Amino acid sequence: MNKLPIIAIVGRANVGKSSLFNSILERREAIVAREAGTTRDNVIAKMTYENRDFWLVDTAGLKNPEDDFEFTIQEQILQAVDDADIIWVVVEADIPPTDEDRRVATLALKSRKPVFLIINKIDKSPSERISFAGLGIKPSFETSTTQGRGIDELLDNLIKVIPKVKLKADDKQLHIALLGRPNVGKSYLFNTLAQKQQAIVAARAGTTRDINRTIVRFENRDIELMDTAGIRRSGKIERGVEHFSVLRSLKAIEESDICLLLMDVNELNVQLDQKIAGMVKDAGKGLILIVSKWDALDEKTPFSRDSIAAEIAATYDFIPWAPLVFASAVTGQNVTKIFDLVCEINENRHIHVPTTALNRWLQDVVNKHPPAGLKNRLPKLNYIVQEFDNPVPSFKIFGSQTKFIHWSYRRFLERELRQSYNFNGTAIELWFIEKHEAHRHGQSPTKPDRI
Repeated sequence: MNKLPIIAIVGRANVGKSSLFNSILERREAIVAREAGTTRDNVIAKMTYENRDFWLVDTAGLKNPEDDFEFTIQEQILQAVDDADIIWVVVEADIPPTDEDRRVATLALKSRKPVFLIINKIDKSPSERISFAGLGIKPSFETSTTQGRGIDELLDNLIKVIPKVKLKADDKQLHIALLGRPNVGKSYLFNTLAQKQQAIVAARAGTTRDINRTIVRFENRDIELMDTAGIRRSGKIERGVEHFSVLRSLKAIEESDICLLLMDVNELNVQLDQKIAGMVKDAGKGLILIVSKWDALDEKTPFSRDSIAAEIAATYDFIPWAPLVFASAVTGQNVTKIFDLVCEINENRHIHVPTTALNRWLQDVVNKHPPAGLKNRLPKLNYIVQEFDNPVPSFKIFGSQTKFIHWSYRRFLERELRQSYNFNGTAIELWFIEKHEAHRHGQSPTKPDRI
């Protein structure tokens, strides 16, 4: 398959690059706020226009780096320019060309790649139009993202210079989300897994704001990694940018097949970590618990791996099926094991158990330990089937008086099912359906009790 063309959006801070990015995608993908420097990581999304597929890359504002952190951001912009096939330089229609605008234009033209000049915010331009001819970029296009002006013309001219390449969907591609509180090492692990500098790594909380994505190849399988912003406690979520970062993390859980929940080895068993794990379980995703920064633990500490594992198992007893990994992105310890587990969990999520085997299992379990109930309200479980059109391993159990089944018995059934069939690492769903309701004319058991 041919490589899809890459279009990089560059410019100084606060010229409307992220607004342009969102207008083209017709959805809120990059974070937009009325403050300079909101975008820190390169945000990438696939776009289709007039039967043409291409990657669109939103970058941070280009400026002189003031510290190592800012230098890392600027390095990512330069990398995006190097990787791009076409460069869009964005300026503001109501501000004459600045030194930073000239620097961006020079950088783009030196790449010797097709460059478009996008004069944005024309709805704010003065009556006498400002000339940008001195930047030396042709062609130029006038746009207003707030009014939607000039977007179609820009895209119509873009598809004239990019090849007609369609990206075929890969059903085998896995989607992995890295989750956790701020500054637990998600971006560091993301970089180690991706084996390149993709996300910004810095020793400060809240560095990653957007979902950062990259695709890696492991054992003839494409795996998309999604690095998310750290989820703060509700009382600490700031308005604006931080709020969107939390929504983006929740979105990543929904988009993922398997989630990696990172916990700082120096700060374990935090309530918020348990809440994130519960969110993943409720979403029906696969889950791996990762104790990060294992290399930073003092060798003289009295805590051992076994004692920490036992403590975590007790705290996360509501997800005993989630494997635990002690990893270090710095030393690379157990990083490959994460990929092995991801592939194993993915196989477990696609296990199909024959109906005859399932019903034999149900009969044995019920005979060994029948469900309890109330007086004259004894639940009876008749048969079980698996849903094959659900990405989560899901099972419907038909019977009578199922609403009186105690939650502990539901957990018992799940535990027995996991022991009989290998569903390690993934959530499963058990639906209890009244047999007479399932066959009642004109009704469908669309809202059964769910575990």
